[in-house]
Amino acid sequence: MSRPFFDASERAALCDLLDQLGPDAATVLAPWTTRDIAVHLVLRERDPVAGPGLVVPGPWARLAQRHHARAATRDYSQLVASVRSGPTGVFRLSWLRHVPNLNELFVHHEDVRRANGGAPRDLDPAMSRALWGNVRSGSWLLARRLRGCGLELHNALTGETVRARRGPDMVRLAGEPGELLLYLFGRQDVADVQIEGPPRAVEEVRSTRFGL
Repeated sequence: MSRPFFDASERAALCDLLDQLGPDAATVLAPWTTRDIAVHLVLRERDPVAGPGLVVPGPWARLAQRHHARAATRDYSQLVASVRSGPTGVFRLSWLRHVPNLNELFVHHEDVRRANGGAPRDLDPAMSRALWGNVRSGSWLLARRLRGCGLELHNALTGETVRARRGPDMVRLAGEPGELLLYLFGRQDVADVQIEGPPRAVEEVRSTRFGL
């Protein structure tokens, strides 16, 4: 039995919300607005020159910023329509849809939702399982900048735990899979999680820059 592609439902829901709010609504990534989210997703999927600069610093990042500024002058409804039309090229590959595409669309959907009064969602159990799989496989990368303590991630829905980092003092981050993913992508201020551990180690986790 094939796995469902939850990136498609997240894409549709995000685009519906972008259309509803218009180009100037707030996002968690201030000063970015909803227009910036749409531009970012268009560049990621449709601009192979600027795409690497979305995650690679230095000259690539500066190039991506220039492409972002230019694309931001496009009609907003056309930008959203481009995102809505679905993945292109390699982004249509199954693994990319199940992992990075789902992560990207889920996190940016919440970037918009949470900044505009949205509360944590009651996700479909299959969706939560897909997100937990991505948390398990990607936590070592997303938490790579954490130093001086260990980190384990506890799935509040299933009771499962995965170790993201080894260290002398262990911190436990507990929450539903989507909330854990938000935290690991640097959305600490909006992720609904509980943090337990020695005070110094907890502070180390709170001050770490998580994400790609």
